[in-house]
Amino acid sequence: MDRNIIVTGGAGNLGSAVIEKFKREGYKIIATILPGSGDEIEEADDVYEVDVTDDKSAADFAKEYIMQYGEVEAIILLVGGYAGGNIEETSTDDINEMVKLNFFSSFNMVKNFLPMFKKANKGNFLFVGARPALQPEDGKNVVAYALSKGMVVSLADYVAEESKGTKIRSHIFVPSIIDTPPNRESMPDAEFTDWVHPSEIAEAMHYAVNNPDLRNMTFKLYGGV
Repeated sequence: MDRNIIVTGGAGNLGSAVIEKFKREGYKIIATILPGSGDEIEEADDVYEVDVTDDKSAADFAKEYIMQYGEVEAIILLVGGYAGGNIEETSTDDINEMVKLNFFSSFNMVKNFLPMFKKANKGNFLFVGARPALQPEDGKNVVAYALSKGMVVSLADYVAEESKGTKIRSHIFVPSIIDTPPNRESMPDAEFTDWVHPSEIAEAMHYAVNNPDLRNMTFKLYGGV
C-alpha cells in the first residue's frame, strides 16, 4: 500500500529537502504549488496547483485528493513567509499578510483534512513554527512574523487537544534561521554554522512520522546549539 504524504510549499528550499527525504524513504509525494507560479517539483509523484491560504481552494483540493487517493499518512505544512520590523515599524497590513501566509495556509489544510483523519482515526499534521514565536527577545524585531507563527504553534496545540484518544498526531518543528541561499544572501555576515540546514529538519520530520509512539511533540531545531 502506498504511503502518501502531502507537502504544501514543496517548491521552496525546505520543501525540496523534505520531498527528497521522504521520496528516498519510499513515500508517494503529492505536492502543492501556488497557481500560476510556474514552479516545478520533479521528485513529486503528483502536483496540484492550490492556494492553500484560501479556504475554498483548500476545500476543493481536499475533495479532489480524497477522490483520487483516499488516504494520506502525513500532511507537511510548509507554505509561509517572512517580514521584519518591531512594533512601531509594523502595520496591520504586515500582520494580515503574515497571518495569511503562515497561519491560514496551515489552518485551511487542517480544517479540510481533519475530517479525513478522524474517519481513519489516524494521520500526522506537521507544522513549522519559529523561534521568535517562542522567545520574545527574538520576536520583538519581527513582530508580524512572530505573531503569525505563534498562531501556528497554538493551532498545533488545538489539533492535539481535539485529537485526544485517537492516533492523530500533531507535531511542530521550530527552527532557528534555516540555511538557505536567500537567507545567506540577505545576511552575508552571519555565522552560517549557527543555522539549521533544511535536511536536518527533513530528517526530524521523517523521524516523527515513523515513530507512532511520539505524540504531539515540539522539535526545537536550533543550529549551533
